[in-house]
Amino acid sequence: DVLTGIICSLIAQEADSFSAAIAGVYIHSLAGNLARDIKGERGMIAGDILSQVPQAFLNIEDTVISNM
Repeated sequence: DVLTGIICSLIAQEADSFSAAIAGVYIHSLAGNLARDIKGERGMIAGDILSQVPQAFLNIEDTVISNM
């Protein structure tokens, strides 16, 4: 499951479980929206979301940096 993988990867990077869950859901949602924009709502599979996770992280990093 993509969401579980994201959360576990954040925990492995020393995030606490609650923060990892919150951030993981947000990243998963953003990656899902990016995948939807490419594949459409009906044609998406889990791998499409997974392929957009790096871009989701980049989008978040860009937002954080631009707000500093």
